[in-house]
Amino acid sequence: MLYTRERLEQREEHSLAPYGFHSRDSQGRAFPENAPPYRTRFQRDRDRILHTDAFRRLEYKTQVFVYAEGDYYRTRLTHTLEVAQIGRSLATALGANEVLVEAICLAHDLGHPTFGHAGEHMLNQLMADHGGFDHNKQSLRIVEKLEKKYPEFDGLNLSWEVLEGMVKHETDYDVSDASRFDPDLRGSLEAQLANPADELAYSAHDLDDGLYSGLIQPADLTGIALWERAKDSVGWDGREFNTMWRHRLIRRLLGILIDDVLTETARRIEKATPLSSRELQLLQENVAATTPEMAEMLSELKRFLLDRLYRHPRVMRMQIKAERIITAVFQAYIAEPRQLPYWEQDKIGDRDLYRVICDYIAGMTDRYALQEYAKLFDPLERV
Repeated sequence: MLYTRERLEQREEHSLAPYGFHSRDSQGRAFPENAPPYRTRFQRDRDRILHTDAFRRLEYKTQVFVYAEGDYYRTRLTHTLEVAQIGRSLATALGANEVLVEAICLAHDLGHPTFGHAGEHMLNQLMADHGGFDHNKQSLRIVEKLEKKYPEFDGLNLSWEVLEGMVKHETDYDVSDASRFDPDLRGSLEAQLANPADELAYSAHDLDDGLYSGLIQPADLTGIALWERAKDSVGWDGREFNTMWRHRLIRRLLGILIDDVLTETARRIEKATPLSSRELQLLQENVAATTPEMAEMLSELKRFLLDRLYRHPRVMRMQIKAERIITAVFQAYIAEPRQLPYWEQDKIGDRDLYRVICDYIAGMTDRYALQEYAKLFDPLERV
């Protein structure tokens, strides 16, 4: 038996909660297309995102540690996959559209530039007089304009709901501008679930990478409430610490966070009793959230990570190097645009020179940016 799109849409009728978003109710695409015969609209969106150049490049883009530090550490790609997995788990437990959540999560970091937040900070400074740079907006530019896969249109022509979910994605490191997407409405539950999925993933897994690297020692975490709860939950006495204990503790810490999001989100939904996705979006606050107690514990952990990991001298040295590399490459292209590849030079007529260069550098992997820097400034490097 073949499960056609119509049959998959019927299955959504039985599997989704009343407030879950049904793919057949999509507002559609900017450029009309025939619906796929064996996939829902959101399955097509997810698959298009997975096949982008921007998604593949995430493999060599920084999460915390530059790729050259070792093969174990998370990259922007593995972080994105972990966010999508957490998002799917949350969606399944709450009766939301799992595929829509997955598509939003997979696209949420497509616009992250080379060298992570250090690269974003530097590009934003360099572009201060030319519109600035924000990775959230860049993600939208990629799926609406920069990817070139189809002769009929620029970008991926994603469904309106995926674009809305990307735009309304908000964490401590993401600020949305939803002016084009019903700004007075909250995001769908699926869009909202991408927020804690991202926040929980980077909090738990950046801590895991910090412990693995040795930049954070278990004793440093003494008194951090969330860590202490995880310790008590798995019965670790604080003495012997090995790889297996690290895995157990991080896994349990993440489980505690996920359980809290599910419990609090379900409580808020039950209190509001939305009978449709639209009713949920009309609420005054997001329903996808942690409890106030857990929000405070999570904030404490994030403050710890900021102080002891993200601002660790070893990490800061690489960040400063990254800022110097990006600045030098950017300024070299501005001084002489003919150093750009021909396909990038061809874009200058359609776009501002500064934006062409910004897009090009933002799309680089860490490895490519280092190679380009060497080609531009090392006289012994072959160009």
